[in-house]
Amino acid sequence: MNTKIIYISTLLASTLTFGSCNNSKAETLANREVTVEKTIEKPLSDNKIQVAILLDTSNSMDGLIEQAKSRLWNIVNTLTTLKYEGKTPEIEIGLYEYGNDGLSSASNYIRQVAPLTSDLDLISEKLFALRTNGGEEYCGAVIQDAVKQLTWKDGNKNMKLVYIAGNEPFNQGSVNYKEAVKNALKQDIYINTIFCGDHEEGIRTFWQDGAITGNGKYFNIDSNERVRYINTPYDDEITVYNQKINETYVSYGRKGAEKKMNQVAQDANAESVSKANYVERSVSKSKAVYKNESWDLVDKVSEDEKALDQIKAEELPTELKGKSKAEIKTYVAQKSAEREKIQKEISTLAKKRQEYIDIEMKKEKKQDDLGNAIATSIIELGKKKGYHVEK
Repeated sequence: MNTKIIYISTLLASTLTFGSCNNSKAETLANREVTVEKTIEKPLSDNKIQVAILLDTSNSMDGLIEQAKSRLWNIVNTLTTLKYEGKTPEIEIGLYEYGNDGLSSASNYIRQVAPLTSDLDLISEKLFALRTNGGEEYCGAVIQDAVKQLTWKDGNKNMKLVYIAGNEPFNQGSVNYKEAVKNALKQDIYINTIFCGDHEEGIRTFWQDGAITGNGKYFNIDSNERVRYINTPYDDEITVYNQKINETYVSYGRKGAEKKMNQVAQDANAESVSKANYVERSVSKSKAVYKNESWDLVDKVSEDEKALDQIKAEELPTELKGKSKAEIKTYVAQKSAEREKIQKEISTLAKKRQEYIDIEMKKEKKQDDLGNAIATSIIELGKKKGYHVEK
């Protein structure tokens, strides 16, 4: 059974108009609060699933990047099905590109695009900004960088995974891939390899050996094949709820407004790939792992109930400037209750949607693409680490 935290939020009567109340009147109205019990699933702060994705961005890999864009939210939703002792772990994703001539030769044509982070909108933003350009692909070097540079969490309860995808021999470059992979294993980081090409060629060019050495999984995919989607009768309704859930975010801080705009921008990016991809992102936003406490007051207060006492007036969004603490508290509580209701509606529809997809997928040949490769191995490796899958 999932771990839940239960806390009390307060809501003023829905007829309250914030702009028309002075502070004393607002304080009086605050005494007429009604109590609403909220039950929100919270990720464990001391338990993480960390996934670093290393993508070849040389000229031939445009299809790979498109698959990554197409499958990001599907990967996130797969990760959210994993529980440890009935509890939801925190999820962090990191991103590297390698093999791009636009990068420095001194860095082995490698760039950390994003560190391991729970800011999933940031990962989406950075992923959609990737561009391909020639290059030398050094798998050993990029694995070494990811292992050394990223902040991996110690402890047996944590699952740490690297996925590297590309199409050139795995043994290129001055860094020996075997040594890089063995160093990863010393930190309990599993290395999974995804060769973009023929299965046997991937074996001949050491991609399979990289996975075997790294206690991970070896896959081969056709990176030029477009991801096929299954549209469902529930997609339209989930889309409407996604638009509503965006209205529950209350930005704060120096970058709050910018981050809220980026949330909408990543909705648009997901939709530009396909409607189904947009729905996958919408489902992710109903999960506890999609959290934005660094810029959203609802998530911030959920994390720290005293947060509003520490927010400065200049950090508030336009709609809350000049309001009393009681008014702000009530406004945030209302938005929190609205969001929880929407998340529950999306979750119910998402379950029906997935059941529909599972049935339809049995009717057609399984497609090997970046997302399926990662999702399949996440479940398998998770079970080895003591995680179980909750539908």
